[in-house]
Amino acid sequence: MNKFIIAGATIIMIAGCHRKLSPQKEFDKSLFRAYDHTAENLFTKNCEGPAVDKDGRLFVVNFQKDGTIGLVQPDGKVELFLTLPGKSVGNSIRFTAAGHMLVADFVEHNILEVDPVTKEVSVYCHNDRFNQPNDICISKKTGVVYASDPNWQKQNGQIWRIGTDKKAVLLKENVGTANGICLSPDEKTLYVNESIQRRVMAYQLDAKGNITGEKTFATFTDFGMDGMKCDSKGNLFICRYGKGTIAIFNDGGRQIQEVELKGKDVSNITFGGKDDRTCFLTLQDRKCIEKFRTDIPGNR
Repeated sequence: MNKFIIAGATIIMIAGCHRKLSPQKEFDKSLFRAYDHTAENLFTKNCEGPAVDKDGRLFVVNFQKDGTIGLVQPDGKVELFLTLPGKSVGNSIRFTAAGHMLVADFVEHNILEVDPVTKEVSVYCHNDRFNQPNDICISKKTGVVYASDPNWQKQNGQIWRIGTDKKAVLLKENVGTANGICLSPDEKTLYVNESIQRRVMAYQLDAKGNITGEKTFATFTDFGMDGMKCDSKGNLFICRYGKGTIAIFNDGGRQIQEVELKGKDVSNITFGGKDDRTCFLTLQDRKCIEKFRTDIPGNR
């Protein structure tokens, strides 16, 4: 990484891209440098879905064995939070405004709901037309859940909207292998990446949460993609699965930075820490969590 100071600000150069940092951040050498948060081999190869609740607690699916959820302590130690019922296996976690945990259960084709106090697990939404709910995001304004739903064998997928009535509405079918999904901070844009097709789509949403337009936001010529999250300024953080980086794009679709990780198979990302400026990453090849600091808080 090369650093240049221009007109009172710092330019960080990574992978041929640049990003202008605010003057107060220019001497923070910890920014965008990945290091371990947990030890290796604590999770399974399906390590996924990091999410932080309103109390700042970090949760990750598939701790020690598939079908579990681990609670990750600030010091990186991990303990079993709960085991999902039956054959259910989680792939993504998000939290509702009420603090309940929603889990995308790709094996049983459900969105599960977990009471954070009693740890009781119930079915929030089931639909026989689900392929395998993969990743989810939740509107802060309306409580609507959006879910990506790939069919890896057919190399296509679907996008669903699940209202507060807990009923699923198909927003888009016959898209690519829908994987990572997230909302822009103003919730007017829904980003969905298609791993096999190596593109990120941006869907415009109306006030009711319906898709009104679409465009190709970004494309890649190599490696895959997995989870995505936006920071509070609208920059999109994309997990480059197999490459071992986080590609950061501004809301205009221009890549402004790429952060190199220690592992290669990065499956998902979330923001947390006391100031929401710590990015936590799940690494399926290392079966652990890495983290790095960023200069802008996350939108979670």
